[in-house]
Amino acid sequence: MRSKLTIALVAGLIGAAALPAVCAAQSHGVSLQPPSEIVGPLEAQARESWRQDIAHIATPAEGCFEASYPSVIWRQVACRQITLHTHPLPHFHLPSAEETAGNGNDYTLQTSSLITQTVGTFPAVTGVTSEKGVGVAAYGGGGILGTNEYSLQINSSFSSTTSACKGHSGCTVWQQFVYAPDYEVQGSAAVFMQYWLIGYGGTRCPSGWGSDGAGDCYKNSAAATAPDVPATQLANVKLTGTVTSGGNDTVVFTNGSTAYSSSGKDSVLYLATVWKESEFNVVGNAGGSEAQFNSGSSITVKVAVSDGSTSAPSCVADSGTTGESNNLNLGSCTASSGSTPSIQFTESN
Repeated sequence: MRSKLTIALVAGLIGAAALPAVCAAQSHGVSLQPPSEIVGPLEAQARESWRQDIAHIATPAEGCFEASYPSVIWRQVACRQITLHTHPLPHFHLPSAEETAGNGNDYTLQTSSLITQTVGTFPAVTGVTSEKGVGVAAYGGGGILGTNEYSLQINSSFSSTTSACKGHSGCTVWQQFVYAPDYEVQGSAAVFMQYWLIGYGGTRCPSGWGSDGAGDCYKNSAAATAPDVPATQLANVKLTGTVTSGGNDTVVFTNGSTAYSSSGKDSVLYLATVWKESEFNVVGNAGGSEAQFNSGSSITVKVAVSDGSTSAPSCVADSGTTGESNNLNLGSCTASSGSTPSIQFTESN
């Protein structure tokens, strides 16, 4: 982890020249934002170091928090409760469906060690000038649809059971870390986790859980409020999911110089005891919808994990777990070793 002191010193040196003008303006009641258009190499490096560090710094409690560069201190903000729009299980492909990314047709990172954190980024985004969320008729046509309607998702697998299943035969757990624009509030995004008990069975889900009508139960964590980010700016964002056995699970969405997080108890699903597979991508916004990008779009997707190992993970095709999709065709996938083992692949149309 990079030194917090180094980040603060670099940021302070860069901003020192502007301080007199800022102070003078504030003395006249004028609020100034840092001159974002003036970003030299040192400033860019400091901001990237901050983005990496803030995602590794645990929030002090359950709830919602924000942090702004260069501070590495989370400040608590109000959460909001959101209704149960589903980000469903994959339906898998109909015989005539296109083999575009999502709805089961996706790469996942798989490791033999327990994952404590997954980071999803888009190292390269080219040719993206527009995106819209569209319903998929074969899967009910649902979701949050329209221009710049998409979601970013980090998803676990749904092949493991934990004590959250309360002994129900065939029950497995599935957890999603989600950033979703216009999620119930137009012009405002939600950052939250969605929890699933797959194959819970019976006629009733546990108290506080909704049912998908097929024997599966789901509920949401509280949601942090973040800005809607146009799909043309995907290269500027990062989504991080962290789990802590006996503590809190956290989703962090970072956009430029601000981070937004929501934390909830790991004991909802006990994911920390079984997490060995991660999917990350940009897909439709709930309800099995599709994120439809303009022709000529190309996106590089990177999924990196902390799992106590430096060994290269496996990059496994056709193993995604989200029911949403996009209209991009998957390219090749490569796996890399290191302090944060990762996979990387391209998708384009």
